[in-house]
Amino acid sequence: MKILITGGAGFIGSNLVDYLAKKKSITRIEVLDNLSHSTKSNLRYHFDNPIFKLHVADLLDSKSVNRILSRGFDMVFHLAANPDAQIGVTNPRHDLEQETLATFNLLEAMRLAKVKKIVFSSSGTIYGETPVIPLSENYGPSFPISMYGAGKLAAEGLVTAYCGTFEFKSWIFRFANVVGSRRKNGVVSDFIRKLKSDPKELQVLGDGSQQKPYILVDDVVEGMWFVINKADDKINFYNLGVKSSTKVSQIAKMVINEMGLAGVKIIYTGGKRGWPGDIPQVRYNVGKINKLGWRARLESDEAVESAIKTLINEL
Repeated sequence: MKILITGGAGFIGSNLVDYLAKKKSITRIEVLDNLSHSTKSNLRYHFDNPIFKLHVADLLDSKSVNRILSRGFDMVFHLAANPDAQIGVTNPRHDLEQETLATFNLLEAMRLAKVKKIVFSSSGTIYGETPVIPLSENYGPSFPISMYGAGKLAAEGLVTAYCGTFEFKSWIFRFANVVGSRRKNGVVSDFIRKLKSDPKELQVLGDGSQQKPYILVDDVVEGMWFVINKADDKINFYNLGVKSSTKVSQIAKMVINEMGLAGVKIIYTGGKRGWPGDIPQVRYNVGKINKLGWRARLESDEAVESAIKTLINEL
């Protein structure tokens, strides 16, 4: 199988490359990444692998995307996106470009190249601010409250439209909060950096009561591959997460403890949100993917703990 991974030098993408490179059924892995929020070093273990190739290109450049897709692929994993939902607060156009327009350019290039299988990394942010209930895939209507969530929802619509109009097949994954090796942003990395800079004080955005499901990146890439090989509808859509959740205040204490610090003053900025567009309370219903036969190896607290141990050494 010949696979293209957009955003493959990023956090989730590079972990996916690591995972797929071990599969005997994969004969070629190519990555398309503009390196704006990622680094070649994430892929350093693969540069000598004859089945691997990196294309430094931008999905907003249609000519480059068309040229790369013309090389011939069986499936595209579309992971390229804005990795930081907070960017949309100061630059609303960023998510329009990085989620919606980038996805359209990719789908068009796939149509022209007759590549009709796409795996899309969506997000639980598409659901918007909901009651504090386990969200299932059929929850609606979806009213995202961030530019990031709006971009992901629009991209989902484009993917399903290409399935309906051009006979594509898709696997859409609505990720919970993904943590783990190589993640440079997000609450765990943010806390570690702050405490390395000042081990006596930690600023926490919001009031610390924000509570969400966290899933380890290792489980994410394994879960995607499992579903792709088990679900065979024209449009396959799944929450990819865990049933449990973790409070931000708890994450702060976990980081402090793992770093062996004492007497740290935790300062909360206040308010129920960490930033405009943040969804403070999220719970996931993962019954659909569990029924298919897959569940994460680590629940939320365990995933956070594992990520902390890894990222302390990486950051």
